[in-house]
Amino acid sequence: MAKTIMLQGTGSHVGKSVLTTALCRIFFQDGYSVAPFKGQNMALNSYVTVDGGEMGGAQAIQAEACKIQPDVLMNPVLLKPTQDSASQVIVLGKPMGNLSAKDYHVQYKDKAWQVIKDSLYKLADNYQVLVIEGAGSPAEVNLKENDVVNMRVAKEIGAPVLLIADIDRGGALASVVGTLELLDQEERDLVKGIIINKFRGDINLLKPALDFLEAKTGKPVVGVMPYFQGFRIPEEDSIATENLNTVSTSQDKLDIAVIHLPYISNFTDFDALTGETDVDLRFVKKGDVLGNPDLIIIPGSKNTLQDLEYLEKSGLIQEIRDASNINKIPIIGISSGFQVLGSKIIVSEKNKDLVEYQGLGLLNTETVIDAKEITTQVKGKVIVNDGILKNCQNMQLEGYEIHTGRTTLIGEEGNSPFLLTERSDQEINFLDGAIGQSGQVFGTHLHGIFDNDVFRRQVLNNLREAKGWEPLDMPTVNTTLLKEEAYNKLAQVVRENINLPLLYKVMGLKDE
Repeated sequence: MAKTIMLQGTGSHVGKSVLTTALCRIFFQDGYSVAPFKGQNMALNSYVTVDGGEMGGAQAIQAEACKIQPDVLMNPVLLKPTQDSASQVIVLGKPMGNLSAKDYHVQYKDKAWQVIKDSLYKLADNYQVLVIEGAGSPAEVNLKENDVVNMRVAKEIGAPVLLIADIDRGGALASVVGTLELLDQEERDLVKGIIINKFRGDINLLKPALDFLEAKTGKPVVGVMPYFQGFRIPEEDSIATENLNTVSTSQDKLDIAVIHLPYISNFTDFDALTGETDVDLRFVKKGDVLGNPDLIIIPGSKNTLQDLEYLEKSGLIQEIRDASNINKIPIIGISSGFQVLGSKIIVSEKNKDLVEYQGLGLLNTETVIDAKEITTQVKGKVIVNDGILKNCQNMQLEGYEIHTGRTTLIGEEGNSPFLLTERSDQEINFLDGAIGQSGQVFGTHLHGIFDNDVFRRQVLNNLREAKGWEPLDMPTVNTTLLKEEAYNKLAQVVRENINLPLLYKVMGLKDE
């Protein structure tokens, strides 16, 4: 049976996912077989496993830090919000339908808990160490009865808990004391230490507060983590909106504008672009200035129709049309962003009439959305040599699909720019996407397309050429190497700022 440590927080966005990733890499470096676990995750950022199962993107990143293949057991229940009070429920990688929060707790909570328990013990039987992540706060008294992800997990497997607080937001001491006060005695006893995260400044000035915290709670402060800078690890399961860049800040970089949809999903599609030194990536939402960027990207969405309505009501839909038709700005759509670029979207529901919606009309495509969801890893290649995809022909691509609906070309204008040759290790011969006659607008169902280093650099060089700039060498960034370096840097920072011998002791591990 694996030794365990669980990271819980005083709230959301305190850094649980990042610190879980750090501990995963530390235990791997120290010679242990280690796996991450989060029983239930609410996120629009997801990942597709080799066998086509869908799981939280954060747990896939953590598995990567452990040097193991992501497995749906690491995140057995994934909730993907489709509305403010409803989510698609995905269990062991497969969609079970959409439920309101109330219906989920009434109809599915017990089933979900059984799946979570089974997955937890299966992992515990196959690894030496499990690093378990909680969700939100364990002290939400209105949610405690239905808890399947925080203290209920810790009590089930007897995991020692580290409580994390974000001092950068202020109120860290009060949030720690308040959280512990709202736990019952059995739960408080499981908390073996406190981590103060995202600290900026002189640690000596903080020491009186740490002494007070230890005296007040009886819990040791096992680490004070600095605010990470100089490398990037995805922070949580959603975009940290306060850190979004909304305005282009540099005249000597490519200005790439991503439309920030209310139900934006898989925003990690753009991580590789942020690593490029000649790219200034920004997110544009209602009220922001779109301007005249060098490229507009419409991302994936978990609620295509509501986000289409948002584009219409916000005026962004006409701005995007004008950017393409008048200013000849290149536009790329990914997954449902590809569907939105088309002429129309038809919704097909069982025992209901077909409902038709107008898209942006920038691609001659028609999408029929039904209940069937495609989740698969894919390989393929570029089969066109035009416009924004100039000099990309025959480049090999890898990515993954998460989408409902079938999109087809209509009329005689446009082509499919990609040929898929493999799905989940099965050979196929399937066209994907669409590109307009000008070559300046294309869409694809492939998430992760910008993670292909040579392809990404060629697309960026095509944008540079349009500005009269010299191309950069290809590729300038190795995304795999960058991620490895980031995991190792993160692990080193945490090693230097955590009481690792104490952590090993509370876990029952031998000294490192």
